[in-house]
Amino acid sequence: MEWVKAFHIVFMVAWFAGLLYLPRLFVYHCGSHDATSHARFCTMERRLLRIMTIGALFTIALGILLWIRYWGFPGPRWLQLKIALAVALVVYHGWLWQLYRDFAAYRNKRDARFYRWINELPILFLVAIVLLVELKPFSGPS
Repeated sequence: MEWVKAFHIVFMVAWFAGLLYLPRLFVYHCGSHDATSHARFCTMERRLLRIMTIGALFTIALGILLWIRYWGFPGPRWLQLKIALAVALVVYHGWLWQLYRDFAAYRNKRDARFYRWINELPILFLVAIVLLVELKPFSGPS
């Protein structure tokens, strides 16, 4: 199971790299106004979305294996909160796909400042998840 945990972390890092970088690409995409730049950004965004989706799928699959092996359903409260945060990240990931589709179809209505703000959201989730896993609050005295 240590291998499963190790690869869960590896794929989580890959997923988060995409969650952090994609909104930054959107910031730059906002500043491009020619067809060549638009096509280049759409290609970069699409490829990054594919890679980060693979990372997300493996993170989730391996996380479910760990959940079943170590805790069972529903698991300790800290784990329940971690899972809720992971579900929120999946929703955020889906929202990024929609934002990409808007860019690709020339429907983006948001400015670069908006994308700079949403670029910070995954960090908040990352900090919360790492603290939950490492500190295991709500577990009682050890």
